[in-house]
Amino acid sequence: MLTTTLALAALLSTPGPSTPLPAPAGSPPAREPVRVVATLPVYASLAKEIGGAEVTVVSIADPGEDAHFVRPKPSFALELKRADLFITTGLDLELWVPTLLDKAGNPNVLEGGRGYVSAHTGITLLDVPSAADRAAGDVHIYGNPHLHTDPLRALQVARNITTGLTRVAPDRRGVWEGNLASFEGRLIRRLFGERLVDALGGPTLERLALSGGLTQFLGTQQYQGRPLGELLGGWLKQAEPLRGERILCYHKSWAYFEERFGLRCADYVEAKPGIPPTPRHVAELVELMQGGVKVLLAETYFDRSKVEAVAARGGATPVIVATQTGARPAVDDYFGLVDNWIGSLNHAIGAVHHP
Repeated sequence: MLTTTLALAALLSTPGPSTPLPAPAGSPPAREPVRVVATLPVYASLAKEIGGAEVTVVSIADPGEDAHFVRPKPSFALELKRADLFITTGLDLELWVPTLLDKAGNPNVLEGGRGYVSAHTGITLLDVPSAADRAAGDVHIYGNPHLHTDPLRALQVARNITTGLTRVAPDRRGVWEGNLASFEGRLIRRLFGERLVDALGGPTLERLALSGGLTQFLGTQQYQGRPLGELLGGWLKQAEPLRGERILCYHKSWAYFEERFGLRCADYVEAKPGIPPTPRHVAELVELMQGGVKVLLAETYFDRSKVEAVAARGGATPVIVATQTGARPAVDDYFGLVDNWIGSLNHAIGAVHHP
């Protein structure tokens, strides 16, 4: 009888499904996630790498649309009104941002506010025009804003996001910096390869690559009696077939990728960014393709039929790739983006040289 009574008492004292268990004495209160809004999906992806479970992240631009021409919606302004952190390129890619910020009325995410992150901070820009003239088309008067096509510049964007998260939530500095260190380690090894990173270290390789001296250094130095270049791996090794190749590009999105991996856009379908090509310019492109430039690189947000039509006129292979995370099913993080670029171009260029 005593056993039965004790069992019944224990059962009655057990909290039911709707009764929350009390927090252990001395445990810290649950923390609200930091609310992050990014202009581009790739910035949102990088923010998730750094923030992990401590952030909620929203991207304004859709993965499949041209970031130049996003139409502001009231829902975007509402997201910014609630945001703790806002990430934008900080140049003139997203010319629609000021309108949204005005409507949001959140001083913390205005330029200069503690929750404002300019992705381009600390990055050496390419294609800075000697004279700014928007009449020439959608010209970026501060320089090329498509930063993330270079993994090392994407790493700097991740560092800028870490700085921003630390400003708005300094109590979680350890989380942000730990996740940044993990992301940096993975990216450096994916770019240079395990063996070269083990031999020289990530910081040395990053400095050499950003200075433009990596290729010469690897070609002239030895390590343990072997040419240092033999240790190169990762994306740079995979992209060696691209070095020195001339291709056509639809839009001037690839300047940083060109610099890092050594291929070159010989011309652009959009002779002036944002302006459709004239018949005369298309004829010039056809002449280039017939002269041996046999790959046309384009972004997924361009009309596929138009890309294929231009390529077909010159007998070139169209290569259509995602430039934002989420634009293709297998491209769900930054590593998938770079894999997509290098893999797609390698396949197309290999087919040109070995039909």
